[in-house]
Amino acid sequence: MDKDLVDEVIDVAQRVVASGAISANGHGNVSLRVPGANEMYFTGGPSLRGHAPSAVVRVGLDGTLLEGELPPIQGAVVAMHTAMYEDHPDVGCVLHTHSPHATAYAVARRPIGCWIEALAMFGLPTGVPIAGYGPRGSAQAVASIRSSVVPGVPAVLLANHGVLVFHRTPELAILVGGVVEEAAQAGLNAASIGGPVEIAEELRAAALQRAMTFESRGTARA
Repeated sequence: MDKDLVDEVIDVAQRVVASGAISANGHGNVSLRVPGANEMYFTGGPSLRGHAPSAVVRVGLDGTLLEGELPPIQGAVVAMHTAMYEDHPDVGCVLHTHSPHATAYAVARRPIGCWIEALAMFGLPTGVPIAGYGPRGSAQAVASIRSSVVPGVPAVLLANHGVLVFHRTPELAILVGGVVEEAAQAGLNAASIGGPVEIAEELRAAALQRAMTFESRGTARA
């Protein structure tokens, strides 16, 4: 395997953990598309915390294990990663976590609305949709994920499971994963004082324009 790609996968896993958008046990997966090939590098370990380079595996986008050892429980979720690469040619990174607040919405089978500005700013102006439940890794689960993805929206909740984020780069995927968790936490906190209120639809484009302006100036998120 390419050592640089393995190191990049481990770096992304560490950054996901550092972002805080992850469960206490660190369960989840990271994958990176191999440039110019129908392959991905995938975290085959049980946790993203302290993930060993030796547990990274190379997998074809048809689901074939090409290099490394992949335990069945981890192998069961490979298909939802490969589906995102197959359906979205621009996607270079897929993250799956059980981030606590977003997973609460997934367990309640409720989508996350656009009630924080960051969702509109970073490509989720319609909020985060939810895919119907299917047994882990089953054709039913993957079909539900594919049909629930909203064009242009780089995240989906997985009913009774967790969160799936997919984007052009690891940096953007990690950012979106954090924003989704932030929105979920805000929604749950707001529930005790009347519930979250969504941003008016006609104002969401203005939030996106603000983000694009800041990005063009090289300004970090405020």
